Amino acid sequence: MKAFVFEKYGLPDVLQLKEVQKPKPKDNEVLVRIYAASINDWDWGLVRGKPFIIRMLYGLNKSKINIPGVDISGKIEAVGKDVKKLKPGDEVYGDLSESGFGGFAEFVCVPEHSLSQKPSNISFIEAAALPHAALLALQGLVELGKIKPKQKILINGAGGGVGTLGIQIAKLYDTEVCGVDSKEKLGMLRLLGYDTVIDYKKEDFTENGQKYDLILDTKTNRSAFKYAGSLRKNGIYITVGGSMSRLFEILFLGSLISVFSNKKLKILSLKPNKNLSYITQLVEKKKIKSVIDGGHSFEEIPKLLQYFGEGKHQGKIVVEILK
Repeated sequence: MKAFVFEKYGLPDVLQLKEVQKPKPKDNEVLVRIYAASINDWDWGLVRGKPFIIRMLYGLNKSKINIPGVDISGKIEAVGKDVKKLKPGDEVYGDLSESGFGGFAEFVCVPEHSLSQKPSNISFIEAAALPHAALLALQGLVELGKIKPKQKILINGAGGGVGTLGIQIAKLYDTEVCGVDSKEKLGMLRLLGYDTVIDYKKEDFTENGQKYDLILDTKTNRSAFKYAGSLRKNGIYITVGGSMSRLFEILFLGSLISVFSNKKLKILSLKPNKNLSYITQLVEKKKIKSVIDGGHSFEEIPKLLQYFGEGKHQGKIVVEILK
């Protein structure tokens, strides 16, 4: 089978398209023929070996994982003898971040629990955009953020995968939502339903005097005290990623701030694929939909990974692997 493989950390051009052995499923695994995959921050970090925690997890000088790719959609070709719920021919999707990655390939073997049935009313390209980003948004806003009707909410990094799905989830709760991103994305944000938008290059939302009940942050590039200052009484700040130094600051100062105020600063630890079936229901009821940058061709993955790192994409970058 064909797969994008890297032997050393570096810029995205370290990825090489090669012929590798097609995997065989273990007893608890299924073999998936991958139709589409999307690009995530995990992939950007894994290939580059940055931040340093990536090397701590996967190898200091050489990654133990050499085929990136987190989000996939596809069709099951074979199953192991202990697989109970899935069968050959099933259309599935899921997040592989706890299953060894491997989505930038024609086939992958995955534990059964890492997959859900693909929503029946969308394409493989649309499905591949959902698992990681949709669950970051859902777990951030609903499970950790305890979103409530009529709240005033801000999403920082509103034009990426998490933000474009987060606005749709937030609007299910009849909230007022502000989106922060680059000026090139503001028109899209308005069409998605953001009530107000901010060009981050012209305005710092932590300094404009506005306060929010809930902030969902994908960038985390300000101090913990600035974020706390942007919260209303009993407000909650949730980060799902960003600068490692700022994340550590949130980790260590968040509890201190909560002691001396009625505000909470939290870091979301994603539970991959938890409640993905709920996302499926929302999609099938046409409550939410993917925002796609693509589908691009399989051969473009190194170039697209660099494009992802530059932050110019709108929604999720999706690659069509089987046409």
